[in-house]
Amino acid sequence: MGKGEPGGAIADLHPVDLLGQVLSGLANRTGLDTRTVEDVIVGVVSQVGEQSGTVGRQAALAAGFPEHVPGVTVERKCGSSQQAVDFAVQGVVAGGYDVVIAAGLESMSRIHMGLNKLDMDPNGPAVHERYPDLTNQGVAAELVAARWSLSRERIDEYAARSHARADAARSHARADAARSHARADAARSAGCCDDEIVPVTTPADVVDGDESIRPHTTAESLAGFRTAFDSSPARGRYPELEWMITAGSSSQITDGAAAILVMNEDVAQSLGLTPIARIVASAVVADDPVLMLTGPIPAARKVLSRAGMTLEQMDAYEVNEAFASVPLAWRDEMGADDDKLNPVGGAIALGHPLGASGARLMITMIHHPHRTGGRYGLQTMCEAGGRANATVVEAL
Repeated sequence: MGKGEPGGAIADLHPVDLLGQVLSGLANRTGLDTRTVEDVIVGVVSQVGEQSGTVGRQAALAAGFPEHVPGVTVERKCGSSQQAVDFAVQGVVAGGYDVVIAAGLESMSRIHMGLNKLDMDPNGPAVHERYPDLTNQGVAAELVAARWSLSRERIDEYAARSHARADAARSHARADAARSHARADAARSAGCCDDEIVPVTTPADVVDGDESIRPHTTAESLAGFRTAFDSSPARGRYPELEWMITAGSSSQITDGAAAILVMNEDVAQSLGLTPIARIVASAVVADDPVLMLTGPIPAARKVLSRAGMTLEQMDAYEVNEAFASVPLAWRDEMGADDDKLNPVGGAIALGHPLGASGARLMITMIHHPHRTGGRYGLQTMCEAGGRANATVVEAL
């Protein structure tokens, strides 16, 4: 995978070329005979402009894959590339594929978030009539914080504690944001994530690391950020909210692409490839569209039930940090172990290139057990409209 800040090192790279280089990197690292690839399934949220041309097909051509390799684009908002992985796995299990690539892409520097809406209401009057309180994701993050009692007082209390205990439990938005940066920086300083990153060549340079990590972030410095979503209309609509979500406790807008090779085990062995993980179970759910970001809770429960496993059997959980209140609410509701939650940081530090994030989290979750001696991981993503994907993975 490759990622960068908006307007940063990879902003001048066409999205197709960005994903194409990631596909090339995947093929080179695995020794994949690209003639065997039967499809490239790519999650993309903003399918407009440079991301509108069935980017999986175009990126495969850019990567030098044979002309017979097709591609298709899927969209489930922030879970788009996690859904791409699910579709790839389901295709292999059903016998429709032997070799398939699941990927994700979003160049948010070049295709700005929301550009595909063209200033139009995507919900329609009937949905607004049923849900008159529909709002944006930032306000939804505040509603989640209020629902799970993530108050300002709690934030300040944990802010002092987190300054001294970088790896201790965090129970509020700002401290979780500081932890995300600290963990991500420590993990990458140790070189533990180098095997997840593909160097990307831009017109100006070669980019081989994440740009968005700010290692000196502290809860105290984040406490000075002003709240981001309390506009006058929002305050009038929700006078009871305390408003605490800031840019510092929200996921960063970034550019990125990620790809995963999914194969039939027997075919992999016949090609001399050794699988590093298997999908145990996957699930997708929908939840309250007003709270919008609570889907990971029922999604995690559903996938664990489908896998016949418990949360205690998981060695790590990747819960996308769309906003800090999301993993915190999930942790409180699930009774999860804080040390296992986003153990090498999340989207607050690493960024959230929308369509790419599902595959990015899965790559991290697959590699983490290999470094730590763990076996199972659970991944879940909140998605606009109140949906969520969840997947249980076993490291091999």
